[in-house]
Amino acid sequence: MATAHDLAFVLHDALQRRRWTLAVAESCTGGLLAGSLSQVPGCSGYFRGGVIAYANDVKERVLGVPPALLDGKGAVSAEVAVSMARGVVRALSADVGVGVTGVAGPGGGTAEKPVGLVFVAVTRGDVADVREFQFAGDRATVRQSAVREALAMIKHCVELWN
Repeated sequence: MATAHDLAFVLHDALQRRRWTLAVAESCTGGLLAGSLSQVPGCSGYFRGGVIAYANDVKERVLGVPPALLDGKGAVSAEVAVSMARGVVRALSADVGVGVTGVAGPGGGTAEKPVGLVFVAVTRGDVADVREFQFAGDRATVRQSAVREALAMIKHCVELWN
């Protein structure tokens, strides 16, 4: 299995070839995704930056996530992940956006949304790929697993989309 470090370097090449820019909106990963991306020398050529939107009011005000969506679906949902990704594209003028939201634990889980539940969305224009993951392990493991899967999704989408 590829590490987050390896995936960030492969993603670097894919984004450079396409001449696309990337921005990330993170909740449960708290900046780890942006940190992985920014470890690659030369990432300033495509990585626009990120927004750590832990609080719902930040999701609303900075990323434009509709309050009704947060109230109806909850912050940990596929719909909110997509809205976060699209919002960070608008906020940071990027070609590709990523939204990550979930329950890292150890608390905060419910029967409907248990600890380890994470949604990752990658968007470009009107196209969106969103996936649901259920990771096992402690908080650090859930967060690292989410970053690794987000990087793999970004790579897949960048290589697939025109």
